[in-house]
Formats: sequence, structure tokens, C-alpha cells
Amino acid sequence: MLNNLIIFVLAAFLGTEVLTKVPQTLHTPLMSGANAISGITVVGALVAAGMTTGPWSTWIGFGALVVATINVVGGFLVTDRMLKMFGKKEASPASVGAGQTNGSAD
Repeated sequence: MLNNLIIFVLAAFLGTEVLTKVPQTLHTPLMSGANAISGITVVGALVAAGMTTGPWSTWIGFGALVVATINVVGGFLVTDRMLKMFGKKEASPASVGAGQTNGSAD
């Protein structure tokens, strides 16, 4: 138990140190990719929920499945939003009509 706690604390510290060193321009693509890859967590949550026999363990596994699914969907939404920033800009109707004059005689 103590070994697991030590590993968890060291992993949390190392993760915090690594993430604070990432420049902001790379943070969104890296995090959205990491969230998309965390679909493996969904599989692990399904296995954890299905392998147990007790009701509490099943509910905890179901909670892990819900949280992992939210994480994956959020990763895809962030990626989609980020990719839309780099797409072509569509002209709005107001800017299209601004170049035309009404009632002008030639």
C-alpha cells in the first residue's frame, strides 16, 4: 500500500513538472491528443466494471467509465475546435453586402 502511494505521489509531481514546462502553443494539441488516446481508459473501466462481483465495485467501475468517456469526448471536442481555428474563413452575409451599393446609377 505504501509503495503504491509513493508511486502515485511521484507520478503526480513528475506530471505537474512536465506539464508546466510545455509552451502554451503546444499545450492544446498535446492535451487533445492525450485525451483522445485515453480511450484506453474506457476499455480499462469496462474491464474493471465487468470483472467484479460486488455492487460497490460495479458502481465504482461505472463511475470510472463515465469519467473516462467524458475525458475522451472532451478531447475530441477540443481537437475539433482547434482544427476549426485553422480552417478557411467563410464570408459573413454582412461583409458580402458591404461591397455593393444600392440604387447607384451608371
